[in-house]
Amino acid sequence: MPKRKSSRTVEEINRKIKEGRVVVVTADEMTDIVRRKGPEKAAREIDVVTTGTFAPMCSSGALINFGHTKPTIKASKAWLNDVPAYAGLAAVDIYIGATEPAEDDPLNRVYPGQFKYGGGHVIHDLVAGKKVNLKATAYGTDCYPNREFEKKVRLSDLPYSVLLNPRNAYQNYNCAVNLSAKTIYTYMGVLKPKASNANYSTAGRLSPLFNDPYYLTLGMGTRIFLGGAQGYVVGPGTQHNPGVARSKNGVPLSPAGTLMVMGDLKEMDPKWIAGVSMLGYGCSLAVGLGIPIPILNEDMARYTGVSDEELFTRIIDYGGDYPKGEAKSLGQVSYAELKSGTIKFNGQDVQTVPVSSYVRALEVARALKSRIEKGGFLLVDPQVMIPTVERPEQT
Repeated sequence: MPKRKSSRTVEEINRKIKEGRVVVVTADEMTDIVRRKGPEKAAREIDVVTTGTFAPMCSSGALINFGHTKPTIKASKAWLNDVPAYAGLAAVDIYIGATEPAEDDPLNRVYPGQFKYGGGHVIHDLVAGKKVNLKATAYGTDCYPNREFEKKVRLSDLPYSVLLNPRNAYQNYNCAVNLSAKTIYTYMGVLKPKASNANYSTAGRLSPLFNDPYYLTLGMGTRIFLGGAQGYVVGPGTQHNPGVARSKNGVPLSPAGTLMVMGDLKEMDPKWIAGVSMLGYGCSLAVGLGIPIPILNEDMARYTGVSDEELFTRIIDYGGDYPKGEAKSLGQVSYAELKSGTIKFNGQDVQTVPVSSYVRALEVARALKSRIEKGGFLLVDPQVMIPTVERPEQT
């Protein structure tokens, strides 16, 4: 293979995509390439690395305009399939959050505090083409006299609908255990007493922000795979916190960066947007999200070549410390250990349980790879970069 320049631009990569000459690999493939050839040679040979994740992302929701009614209405309260949506935006604009439960949930009637159906399920049903019952009430004004409106609607009936997620693609997350004497039910799944299991929710070497730990290629306008469609990074997500402790390769050792993302709901696939009911916790939305990382130089090749053995997270007690707001680290564990099925903790073997799906994350990365290779997905230079911290080699 002829030697290539050690650095390139997004514009050059896009030209190769259009010409059908682009070289794209998934993040797991890049790990092996960098291990065999080193980052310098990998940077010359590879143009794009695709990443992926598929997991419950509670900070998600849909911004919807349901269209003007006759007579007109200025909705003050709204529901979709009995799930409350926020209506304090404008006349017929509403926002439905993924974790909002239905008001008369049948499971909650039998088991208080548990919910079978919520905002995430509404979003999935809309994307799946199902009819959803829309209800809105109002106090009435001269220009918006209607006080109540109700109608069955499909996604195709809605003039405007976007998935707008305030916090997705968490860069690393906790490994959760429960040191208490009773089983607890959390957004990290069911945790058995006395650290009988350890749950985690990150795709390891496939995870988007693990492959660009300092967000050197990410920012407002970055084009991504979101829910099966082309979506975009809006900016840093809520709770974005890049200033945490990092390993030698720059990867955070605890929850750090997050992204706010958006995409056209009408272009999405129900395979990649799924309502979730978590026992004893509530509702959420599982989101398929992938980011193409342009290999602009040797640094990006090195970052995208990271292995599960090099990625670590902290162990947190969700039975005591976490609900108190203390979240003290009980130790570090690698994603290679987590994916092996057991970890050593307090001198015993503890079964590990993934809350995210590595299999589906790999499907996302491969689907994104295929779209780029076929010329249907171009990269975008960010307009405003994601806030980051100074890299050690720059100090």
